[in-house]
Amino acid sequence: MESSGGGALLRNRRLESFLDTSSGLRVEEAQKILVKEKPELWLKKDVYMDDNGWVSSIISWIRIVTCFVSMMVTTFIWALIMVVLIPWPYERIRQGNIYGHVTGRMLMWILGNPIKIEGAEYNNERAIYISNHASPIDIFLIMWLTPTGTVGIAKKEIVWYPLFGQLYVLANHLRIDRSNPTSAIESMKEAARAVVRNNLSLIIFPEGTRSKNGRLLPFKKGFVHLALQTRLPIVPMVLTGTHQAWRKGSLHVRPTPLAVKYLPPISTENWKAEKIDDYVKMVHDLYAAQLPETQRPLA
Repeated sequence: MESSGGGALLRNRRLESFLDTSSGLRVEEAQKILVKEKPELWLKKDVYMDDNGWVSSIISWIRIVTCFVSMMVTTFIWALIMVVLIPWPYERIRQGNIYGHVTGRMLMWILGNPIKIEGAEYNNERAIYISNHASPIDIFLIMWLTPTGTVGIAKKEIVWYPLFGQLYVLANHLRIDRSNPTSAIESMKEAARAVVRNNLSLIIFPEGTRSKNGRLLPFKKGFVHLALQTRLPIVPMVLTGTHQAWRKGSLHVRPTPLAVKYLPPISTENWKAEKIDDYVKMVHDLYAAQLPETQRPLA
């Protein structure tokens, strides 16, 4: 810890010199100083310095293309493995998780964003993992950080996504029919039975869709229905900064620092069906309290 304000003043002047256009230095270098010296301040206040220069754009494009090509290679390899394992459904789930761990970690390494992970001791629970969702990066993080023996739940139309959708089905992950409420409820019941029968964990985005601006959306009730039917604890995963790193509709990945925080498991053993709305609000409020101001839902 510093005993006087001299060090802070020196750093402030140093940062100002980087931001001064007359210095000829890039904003990116100033970002590195801020990330290194005050990462908690950046994440807490969601401070972000944009850099849309052509060099930054080219680097971003190279990273995205490298991610795409790398993912195609690993997807093709694991698709072959899945085909061989068709008679063994549980082993396909396990291999799907291994694919996610390898591919998700590799993609995050290619993108190069600094990542802070808290509460990792909770990521080996057999549980229903939930996460806020505001960026494609969320998918990479979830693939990497959910434990082996976890299945995802997605809309049935995912099967039409090139390569990834077919691998999703081969990995024996679960799909739900959202065409009408009755079909969706029945799909959730089938998913819950499969989870209990095979002693699995679940991962689901309770918002049901991706936030356009990073602010937390209202939660759907599906994760609570699943908890009531499986009695698994809920482990919230709070993702911060991903909406700034890769914005919706953009092909420019920025060097924003990211944070993943696992919260302690929430027991659902004594939950009651008549209090579903209360549980949804409780978990949503918990997320809102953990997120920075710029990611909290507007009143």
